Amino acid sequence: MTKITRLSQLDLNETYSYADYLTWQFKETVELIKGKVMLMSPAPNVKHQRVSMNFSGSLFNFFKRKKCQVFAAPFDVRLYDRKKSILVNEDIHSVVQPDLCVICNPDILDMQGCNGAPDWIIEILSKGNSKREMQIKYELYQESGVQEYWIVYPNDQAINQFVLDESGRYQLKQMYTDDDMATPHLFPELALDLTEVFEIWTEE
Repeated sequence: MTKITRLSQLDLNETYSYADYLTWQFKETVELIKGKVMLMSPAPNVKHQRVSMNFSGSLFNFFKRKKCQVFAAPFDVRLYDRKKSILVNEDIHSVVQPDLCVICNPDILDMQGCNGAPDWIIEILSKGNSKREMQIKYELYQESGVQEYWIVYPNDQAINQFVLDESGRYQLKQMYTDDDMATPHLFPELALDLTEVFEIWTEE
């Protein structure tokens, strides 16, 4: 197999698997969506990282010593149709790195990351996130069976909360803003104060 050390060696029109992904040794960070290489946005800005760290701190404290575990990017999550059993690397064609994810089934965790759908995914938007990219991920998470999906808008200080219904389709359960208390559908005893999540900062 040809050693891939530069992104330019890949054919972006080609379809790749997770087995291919594991051999890539270039510096760029990419995700694999249904076999297609997707370049990730440049490094997140300060606002994105502060919101991410505020979420991380709250979730870490809540899930500490509980069965469910929280993970932050970079962390590989391998996804596929929820109707399928756990797949081998050659049969997996989607690998993403959510900003934050919560996983309650230890059987889908291995040394490489997560092999299957997390229970809850949080994506924090950056300027580089395109509408197309977000639509693709929305559909992928829905198809893969991610039970709850939050899209966070740091600039607007808002969150859209999506939850899978009985038919396996996302429904917009709640739109949180500003100083609301945001509560995950899966973990109703957790209340996140958005004043703290979107803390006031001095623009650089």
